[in-house]
Amino acid sequence: MTKKTNIALIGMPGAGKSTVGKLLAEQLDMNFCDTDQLIEQTQQSPLQDILDTKGFEALRAIEQQTILDHQFDNSVIATGGSVIYGADGIAHLQSCATLFYINASIDTLTQRINNWSSRGIACPQSQSFDQLFAERALFYKQYADHTILADGQNSDINHIVAQIVDLWRGTASTDPASH
Repeated sequence: MTKKTNIALIGMPGAGKSTVGKLLAEQLDMNFCDTDQLIEQTQQSPLQDILDTKGFEALRAIEQQTILDHQFDNSVIATGGSVIYGADGIAHLQSCATLFYINASIDTLTQRINNWSSRGIACPQSQSFDQLFAERALFYKQYADHTILADGQNSDINHIVAQIVDLWRGTASTDPASH
């Protein structure tokens, strides 16, 4: 099997996908793509404005179409948290990238996110962050090639990047959290 030429980071808002992705791309001499920024550029609108005017389903559809329309090459891709809702988009990423789930606990995420209502998180207004976390965690685990723990003693960004680099290069020992 040929090695995929891209790395896609999936996980909840606040897990550190963009922060990890930038450093990872730098260390591996790869391009960096943040799909939330790509959406904002192509739509010429902040994610929260899209949510406010078109709704969360529209934002999820735009996210999927943006991923389908983009050709990734030698890239680290930091995805939006709702990427897992678009079957075609996630299949596209799986075909061209190794997927790493940046798994931070609900406690870590709630400490990091203080702008829940204005962050552009694609979910129904009636859904709590805890409910969203529980729902999405199942999908992230299902689609990920590898799971990287990203809180507690595992929260150091350099440690997270090193784990991904090792797994990407195939030098890591068997990862019990991976599947």
